[in-house]
Amino acid sequence: MNEYEDWIGFERRARDVISPRLAEHYKVTLDHILADGLDLPGIQWCLAPDALPPADLGRDGHPKTGLFLPKLPLPRRMWASGDLELAGALCVGDRVSRTSTITDIRFKKGRTGDLGFVTVEHCYEVERETRIKERQMIVYRDDPAPDTSPAVPPKAESWETVHSVEVATNPTLLFRYSALTFNGHRIHYDLPYATGVEGYAGLVVHGPLQASWMQNIATTVLGRPPRSFTYRGVSPLICGAQALVEARRNEDGLELRVRNGQGNFVTMQASAT
Repeated sequence: MNEYEDWIGFERRARDVISPRLAEHYKVTLDHILADGLDLPGIQWCLAPDALPPADLGRDGHPKTGLFLPKLPLPRRMWASGDLELAGALCVGDRVSRTSTITDIRFKKGRTGDLGFVTVEHCYEVERETRIKERQMIVYRDDPAPDTSPAVPPKAESWETVHSVEVATNPTLLFRYSALTFNGHRIHYDLPYATGVEGYAGLVVHGPLQASWMQNIATTVLGRPPRSFTYRGVSPLICGAQALVEARRNEDGLELRVRNGQGNFVTMQASAT
């Protein structure tokens, strides 16, 4: 760990404007799942994306590690989990400033091998007023062993849902969301890379897209943006599957999940209050 301690506290700032064009493209990408209203739940993940020249990209199409994220000795990285505190909505015309700070780096031994976890805290401000605080965890992992079959996740338990929406996943959806977020990660569009290098069963639906579905469902059911929203990836959602975005009530607010309707297993879960 000593060689990574200098990364703790590393900070960068970025700015963006929620233009009418960005808002309209976000709305048509989420289509029927978008919550009614002037605010745009999940739009924060489309703001101020990394834009680097090809020489600064890694093999996976993401910016190389060692620029902002530390270069851990594990080649694959993806969203793992996160939690948001929402003090206010983001709307068309907002000039948003984001401060991102690396706050933790840890290594663990998982069921599939060594894992590295990097925690990044984001603060989104409009006119120096904090609208969203997010703690995001990114997981690094090794390449799968040759001829390793993807793990089969357990079946989803039965829910008494208060709201459910079906979403058809297809390459066009993945392209549109990658374009919105300027996300060059090859697992979302390069099938030979996704299956042959990273070991997935097909193209992978973005984690932040699934989290955005659930954040919008929570806003619809609660009748207002949630004050807190926590999400965690469970298993990959492979493009082509019919996704079911579901919510049920609990003592604190809502439990939410994205479920692969064909395999009946959970790909991402969340809670909202």
